[in-house]
Amino acid sequence: MPRETRKLKDKWRAKTWYSVVSPPYFGGIEIGSTPAAGPSDVLGRRVETTLYDITGDFSQAHMKLYFKITGVKGVRADTILKGHEYSRDYIRSLVRRGSTPVERIVDVTTKDGYRLRLSMTAFTVTRIKASQERLIRGILGRIPQEKARNLNFDQFVQEVMLGKVASDAYNECKKIVPLRHVGIWKSKLIQVPEEKAEAVSQEKEAEATAA
Repeated sequence: MPRETRKLKDKWRAKTWYSVVSPPYFGGIEIGSTPAAGPSDVLGRRVETTLYDITGDFSQAHMKLYFKITGVKGVRADTILKGHEYSRDYIRSLVRRGSTPVERIVDVTTKDGYRLRLSMTAFTVTRIKASQERLIRGILGRIPQEKARNLNFDQFVQEVMLGKVASDAYNECKKIVPLRHVGIWKSKLIQVPEEKAEAVSQEKEAEATAA
């Protein structure tokens, strides 16, 4: 066996497999595994799954979720939700001729200081007027902002993923025009509270020192 190949195999065997676990607001279940030479190499890695893989509800298979590893305890890697998005096939299935898509990108801040960027879309049944479109766009911005102000990050994420925020927006918008769908097709965590960011940074430094 060539020496380089032997070294690669030995290096691979020396790695530890870490079990990647979803946050408590997603049930704290295993969503994947990843190999690494040590805990410090695991921190910051991104893991992708679907909401279907977590809930077992096939109707949620179009929701792709992205988690970031924020802490390691033994061989358990804890995560935070970094965002989600609809699959491309699902987005295409929502488009209909004669319908007006109304889009709104809005930044929200939760009660405990997390900041997210949401991309919302409403699909109408028929073509609508510019004045109606402006009213709907206003609702798509107002509803998630009001929700976020009154909920912690964990609570808000649950309402986004389970469709509660979109449902509330739908109920408001349908008073203006008939709708086929209202949804948050993409979200991204863009800022965490300063104390949370410092805690992750300190953990990385501690792991690097121990190594």
